[in-house]
This record gives sequence, C-alpha cells and structure tokens, in this order.
Amino acid sequence: MRRPGIRIPLGSPLQLLLLISSFALTGYAGVRLLEGDWFEVVLWFVGAAVLHDLVLVPLYGAADRALLRGFEAAGTRRWVSYVRVPAALSLLLLLVWFPLITGRVADRYAAGTGLSADGFPARWLLITAVLFGGSAVWVVLSRWRAGGGGKG
Repeated sequence: MRRPGIRIPLGSPLQLLLLISSFALTGYAGVRLLEGDWFEVVLWFVGAAVLHDLVLVPLYGAADRALLRGFEAAGTRRWVSYVRVPAALSLLLLLVWFPLITGRVADRYAAGTGLSADGFPARWLLITAVLFGGSAVWVVLSRWRAGGGGKG
C-alpha cells in the first residue's frame, strides 16, 4: 500500500541505464585494481582520504580566508574568483602529477612508458602561468567592458 505523498525518484530509463553502467564499470575497475596488491591500494586510498580531509582541507580554507582578507582590504572582493579558479586548477594539476613534477617516479615512468619525465615541472609551471595570465586578461576585459571601453 503506497502512501499518497511518498514517491521514489527514479528518473528516466536512460538515467537509470547510465547509473547502472557506471556502477558496473566502477566495480570492474575496482576488482581489476585490487587483484594485485590490494592491501597497498586500500592503504593508499585511506591515506589519501585522511591526508585530504585532515591536512589539505584546513590548508585550503586558511589560504582562501587569507585571499579574501587581502581582497577585502584592497576593496576589490569581486575579483577574488579570478585568483581562486587558476589557483585551484593549478593545485589540482600539482596534486595529480606531483610524483612526476617532483621527479620521484621519473625512473619508473621512463621504464613503463619509454618517455622521459624531464618536462613535467616546466609544463606544470607553463600551464600555471597560462592559467593566471588568462585570468588576468579576463579581468582586464571585464573592467574594460564595465567601464564602457570601445564605446566612443
């Protein structure tokens, strides 16, 4: 017997098919990943979660508060996103490619791929410069449009 006010939100058949497919793919990847040295993989995931939640999240929050205070002191709080976005993307790339950027696994990378890991630090710095440069251009264009630039 169904109560009149309760509905189970299932979504469309395509959404259900995609959800079931993603669970199946995730399960398959998990089984393949854990078939070798499962203890070290599980240890790595737990360590990464603890490191992220107990160390990195408080650091993110402190850095963001300092950034906000700096922009508020300058009276330009609306421009804070122009620093947040490239910084977040750059830090995400650093987090993902940290072992190669620091050269800690360069030998293993070269043995596994046949490629050199020498360019990773320079590429990461170049991508970071492009992100912040693009953000600076965006700020200039936004201020130019807001000031009526080009309308003469």
